Amino acid sequence: MTPLQRSLAQAPTASPFGFDLDAAGVVALDLSAGNAALGAFDPLDLERFGTWVQAQMHAAAVRCAAGGYAEDRALYRLSPLFRRADGRWRTIHLGVDLWAAAGTPVHAVLDGRLHSLADNRTFGDYGPTLVFAHEIDGWRFHTLYGHLARAGLSTLRPGQVVGAGERIGALGEPGENVGWPPHLHFQIVIDLEGRTGDYPGVCEAGERERWLANCPDPNLLLRIAALRSHSP
Repeated sequence: MTPLQRSLAQAPTASPFGFDLDAAGVVALDLSAGNAALGAFDPLDLERFGTWVQAQMHAAAVRCAAGGYAEDRALYRLSPLFRRADGRWRTIHLGVDLWAAAGTPVHAVLDGRLHSLADNRTFGDYGPTLVFAHEIDGWRFHTLYGHLARAGLSTLRPGQVVGAGERIGALGEPGENVGWPPHLHFQIVIDLEGRTGDYPGVCEAGERERWLANCPDPNLLLRIAALRSHSP
């Protein structure tokens, strides 16, 4: 574990949904290309995919499903957004996804300052997105919250300071998030590389190590028990 990762693991945090995720119950989802359960339907059909996610949550009797860090997912072939100019596809997920009902309030996990925001409307992208800047033990990094409700973007301004646990928005409907089922994409990014309101959430498999080094495991902050056995 790097010094930054140790600091992240020890930082005081809040739940992104305003309730204790472990107490409410979380089912870990496997969206990797090797999951045979995904073969029962076309995961590129986002409506069917959303129905499948809801079924997993209902079967486990939980309020939330989670997963995704460093997972190799075939479903990104749904959008040319993830196809590189050389023909290779970006398929390695760099954040954690938290599925819950649309409209679920989203809260800041850490104290921070709003770095930037954007409505990323390209098919397959994040939709409404917030990026926060943080500093812990002298380490500077960012957190990204994607797939939010559009209305929340009008209530925040770059430079605004927020505290851990403060409401920053809500989960958006599929229509606001270019078709994706309601969920939060949460990602840690050390270096934004000059980007504002956005940062890639998926990388090409051959560049996996470089991108994961810049985007540490979000569960260092979320600390969801169900994800610990699914760590890369």
